[in-house]
Amino acid sequence: MDSKKVAQDFPYKTYLNILHKPLEVVDVQKLADACTDKWYNQTLCQVNDSVVRLAVIQGEYHWHEHKDIDEFFYVVGGHFLIDLEDRVVDLVPRQGFVVPKGVRHRTRARADGDPNGGTHGHYSDRRLDDLRGNQR
Repeated sequence: MDSKKVAQDFPYKTYLNILHKPLEVVDVQKLADACTDKWYNQTLCQVNDSVVRLAVIQGEYHWHEHKDIDEFFYVVGGHFLIDLEDRVVDLVPRQGFVVPKGVRHRTRARADGDPNGGTHGHYSDRRLDDLRGNQR
């Protein structure tokens, strides 16, 4: 990967606003069904010092790492692949995986049988102070 590229160079739709407050129902399926973007990422809610985000994806994200945070992925539907430098983790619905801080990785969807090629995954990934301006 070209290390000079930054997130703005990629066609990702990332929304950092917190969509739901405590005691509100979070309808993940409704959000996923309404998605028209190939790579959509929305912060759903805050849980203590972390946030929970929804990703609806087609294709792949760029190689990257997070120096200060772990990242948890949980698959809601489809196949979700996490490329690590030494292996590929293939997740199906109701499976999750933690990528520890400092580990280089790339996420992507596997489109087996899905006419839209999309994977719906949600994950808790960044501390709030990271979301407020230090996104990596």
